[in-house]
Amino acid sequence: MEERTFLTRDGLKKLGEELEHLRTVRRAEVAERLHNAQDDGELIENAEYEDAKNEQAFVEGRILQLETMLSNAAIIDTQGPDNGVVGLGCTVTVKEADSRKGEEYTLVGAVEANPREGRISNESPLGRALLGHKVGDEIKVQAPAGAIKYKITKIRRA
Repeated sequence: MEERTFLTRDGLKKLGEELEHLRTVRRAEVAERLHNAQDDGELIENAEYEDAKNEQAFVEGRILQLETMLSNAAIIDTQGPDNGVVGLGCTVTVKEADSRKGEEYTLVGAVEANPREGRISNESPLGRALLGHKVGDEIKVQAPAGAIKYKITKIRRA
């Protein structure tokens, strides 16, 4: 049984668009490259043909990966009632124990995680530690430099 792929509605849309692009545009481009490379003579020593075959394998692999993710997608409900508990789709503000400045993170599935944009995975150490907690709770996260204590100061639905 495949693992669930947690996605926001935006994430679902983006993956669907990527899949459609790969199926309709990229497949045709790679097929054209393969056709042109075959016309260039000896296939055994044809670097362009080899490159096109590798690209074809990549495109087909990505298509299969996207199809699997989308067939196992679970939509993150960002519009549901706010029960005051950190869950997927929540934006959480935390403060390190010795800091005045808060940091804001949105909990998303691993596919959509982008720490530079403040989007962390529910599978990351911080994401796992935040799940199920409320405002005022203190959590401890293991980091390479040692344990870091955070206090949850705000939770809102994304």
